This record gives sequence, C-alpha cells and structure tokens, in this order.
Amino acid sequence: MSQQDQMHRYLFENYAVRGELVNVSQTWHDILSGHDYPQPVQQILGELLVATSLLTATLKFDGDITVQLQGDGPLNLAVINGNNRQEMRGVARMQGEIAEGSSLKEMVGNGYLVITISPEKGERYQGVVGLEGDTLAACLEDYFMRSEQLPTRLFLRTGAADGLQGAGGILLQVLPAQDASTDDFNHLATLTETIKTEELLTLSATEVLWRLYHQEEVKVYDPQDVQFKCTCSRERCGDVLKTLPQSEVDEILAEDGEIDMHCDYCGSHYVYDAVDIAALRNGSAAGDQQVH
Repeated sequence: MSQQDQMHRYLFENYAVRGELVNVSQTWHDILSGHDYPQPVQQILGELLVATSLLTATLKFDGDITVQLQGDGPLNLAVINGNNRQEMRGVARMQGEIAEGSSLKEMVGNGYLVITISPEKGERYQGVVGLEGDTLAACLEDYFMRSEQLPTRLFLRTGAADGLQGAGGILLQVLPAQDASTDDFNHLATLTETIKTEELLTLSATEVLWRLYHQEEVKVYDPQDVQFKCTCSRERCGDVLKTLPQSEVDEILAEDGEIDMHCDYCGSHYVYDAVDIAALRNGSAAGDQQVH
C-alpha cells in the first residue's frame, strides 16, 4: 500500500452512471495518529473518511462537506470534514466503553447521520436522516434516495492488506437529470460488489477498474490527491479568544498563567500568555507559541 492516496473519477460511456474510486489509507492513519480510539471507532472513522472523500468529489463548487454521526450511545460523535481539494480531517468523541466488534448501532445508539455542505459562495445546506440502516453505507444510500432522489451505491472497505490497515471505497451514482434504467444500474452495482478489500487496497485504480468492468467502456479522469490537513491556526484560535468575555480570559490567566488552546483534530496546542492576550486586544499579532 505504498501508493499515494488518490481519488479517481470515471464515467460509463454506455450508461448514465458515474463512478468514483478512492484509497485513503495514509490519510486514515494520519487522522488516527495521536488518538487512542478503540478498534470499532477506528473502523467507523475509516468508513466515514472514505464516504466523505467520495461525496466531496461529487461537489461541483469550491467548498467543503462534513459527514457526522451523532447519537446517545457510547460513541456520541464521529465526524469527518473534507473540501474540494480532498483535504480531510476527523475526530471522534466517546462517553462510554465500546466493546470489540461493536456494530454501528451499538456504538451510536439512537442517532442521526448529518451531512453539511458549505460552499465558499452560496447557501449552506444541511441534511439529516435517522440511522435506520445497519451500516454507514446503507444509511448514506438512504440519504441520497430521500434528499437527492439519485440512485446511489457506496462500497466502503477497511481492513488489512500487505500487513497494514487500509481504507478505500467506490461510489456509483446515476447522473443527475439523466435516465439510467434500474437494470443497468443494478448490473454495474453487482459487478462492483465483487471487489475484494485486498484488491481495492493494493491494486492500482487502473487494475481495479479493469477487473470490475473489463467488458464495459469506461472513461477515467485524472486522479486527485487525498491528504490529511487540519485547518486550525494560531490566528483562528486568537479570533476565538477575542469573542470570549475579557473577565473570563483574565480569570484563566490569573489561575493558570496561560491559556492553552487544543485542536481535537490534529493535537496542536496554541499557548497564550498575558503578553499575547494584550497583543490580541490591541489588534497586533500574538507571539508564536505553537506546540504539537
């Protein structure tokens, strides 16, 4: 699995159906780095990452998409955020023990799948569906049928290959405003279902697509790199501090001598002392104290 994380878009010449194929193994490892999540939580974050990358690739604008699971179970939040440049980040929050082999519903409990689309220009959109499917893929397919009326299939895979854990997946979707027969779509979905996790994680995109669709005419577009990238910064943390009541900030400084802003996504710490806070209030840049 030495190949770089990449997203490949493809189109069937004889059907009104598009596809996307992605490997996000390294990005998944980068997101998990610094966190001690139980194995089932690692897996669901891997599936969420694959799904978010695939959904981000369907966007026709500059902006980002957030896919999150919320519920009353021991895993009360799992979220992946990505943008049109395929820059991804994610985090999970737990409020109880999660047993080995826990299912999606056992982890999340009574919950929801929330998809938030935020264009850089235009209106923000949020869709919410209950977790009625047994898998994340089934819940996402349900979301597309309810909100977009677009037949969609998602194949989300995590597992071991070449002795390493990896994550990848495939999306099939009927083109908007096009008429693809149910039989044609089901035919392509049946072919896609035959992909083995190890093949998806170790073979090149060209080899995977050939194995799946060698009897079809498929147009493959130039790939797009996928990577972990956090959007936190000292400037953003400073902006947050400026929104807090001065008395609250002064109280923390008096007690601790400094304010430590921690990013859940990447683990970075941004430390502010009294001089930094004074600089923020005066409108100048605070001293550069970032600790990873």
